[in-house]
Amino acid sequence: MPEPDARLTATPTDGPVGAFVSGVDLSRPLDPATATALHTALGDYGVLFFRDQDITPEQHIAFAQALAPIVINRFFTPVAEHPQIAEMRKEADQKNNIGGAWHADHSYDEIPATGSILVARELPPTGGDTLFASMYAAYDSLPEATRAQIDGARALHSSRHVFGAGAAHLTDTENNDQGDRYRNPEAATQDVWHPVVIRHPISGRKALYVNPDFTVRIDGLPEDESAALLEELFAHARRPEHIYRFVWAPGSIAFWDNRATWHLALNDYHGHRRLMHRITLEGVALSG
Repeated sequence: MPEPDARLTATPTDGPVGAFVSGVDLSRPLDPATATALHTALGDYGVLFFRDQDITPEQHIAFAQALAPIVINRFFTPVAEHPQIAEMRKEADQKNNIGGAWHADHSYDEIPATGSILVARELPPTGGDTLFASMYAAYDSLPEATRAQIDGARALHSSRHVFGAGAAHLTDTENNDQGDRYRNPEAATQDVWHPVVIRHPISGRKALYVNPDFTVRIDGLPEDESAALLEELFAHARRPEHIYRFVWAPGSIAFWDNRATWHLALNDYHGHRRLMHRITLEGVALSG
């Protein structure tokens, strides 16, 4: 196998998750050795950040395909002529953004996505940062008694209450300004059980695998106990010491692992447009 580009380096952030990658031009075809190196780094760091990249939608797709097959998102409006790319857009006159709550993409799928590659296309003058939380750190810092309670447990993930026709944030007539950014509510029929704690398929580390947007209950517990335990896990995972804040700039790209992280898009740039392009990559079945 050829060696990866010798210039490629991954420098950890000053937080608990993520690394900045340099020495690779994502507008050029990705050789197999470099793709493997990025794949390994993703498992190690949870998120890979790239600066000063200038890529077209076609190059975005080629970069993604060099890493894994692409998952076509069911619920977001695609980029014109590029159905592989989902549009993450907020117009200047809209109040609500996409991704403004803690979540992990596609955890409601039977085989969840490996990761997502987000490219900055139009940015507000300030704001619009993305928070990332490490689910490695979240699991490692849990009390022993809680780890013992959740190791081997299963949780139900669902798309219905977020993307379905009856989703509260889409049917609220006073506050809903989502416009044409969502589609296919009839396709939001996914309900799947996953381990609460997974063994990460790349790194082999244990990670907490529940998230506030899509995880709705823990198997085998009465409803009130399940809700209380989930809220305990959610509150623990979003503690400041588990979080890194990424500041976007023109030419920025973030490639995150949905099995090792959560993310949240800050909605603090009202009156300005923000446009991002996202591709999601096919994953593998998860195990504890």
